[in-house]
Amino acid sequence: MPLPKGQHEYSYKDYLSWPEDERWEIIDGIAYAQVTPSPLHQRISGNLYFELHGYLNGKQCQVFAAPFTVRLPMDNGETDESKNKNVVEPDLSIVCDKSKLDKNGYGGTPTLIIEIVSKSSVKCDQFIKLNKYEKAGVDEYWIISPENQSIAKYNLNEQGNYDKPNIYSMADDEVIISSIFTDLTIKLKNIFETWGDIA
Repeated sequence: MPLPKGQHEYSYKDYLSWPEDERWEIIDGIAYAQVTPSPLHQRISGNLYFELHGYLNGKQCQVFAAPFTVRLPMDNGETDESKNKNVVEPDLSIVCDKSKLDKNGYGGTPTLIIEIVSKSSVKCDQFIKLNKYEKAGVDEYWIISPENQSIAKYNLNEQGNYDKPNIYSMADDEVIISSIFTDLTIKLKNIFETWGDIA
């Protein structure tokens, strides 16, 4: 998508003008097209949403599945949100400050973000978004690999950096435990369970 004449980066103002049937993200002013998720991706996302929604029922926090727009805080302290250059659509987001919810999504930092990796999103999820979520102060970040049936869980330390990730594997019949929601435990077999061989 070409930039408007004389403009060097995309912003939330541009994002709002794009076709509703197209999915885009903006990270540091660069636009990234979102591909249509595979059936396996959708199955994993659905399984996780079921687990998280049930756990959060009656609690202050809520879980939202993509497409759900998150406008991350601006690095430079800019208050005009139309100039925001960080607009993402995580696969799953847990948000706890209801005052930051509006008709267009969430304007703030989610407490927990989950991304399900595809071949086209590996670099973005594991490097670009990892760095952006760390800088934005996302307390917990899960990167799910459908191919390996594993989860890398990153937690923000007191210095504002992600510690070395904890890795959980379906092969070891493990249970993932959130470091933020300490009574949230999910069996990996419940996440990766499918209706058969789908890709």
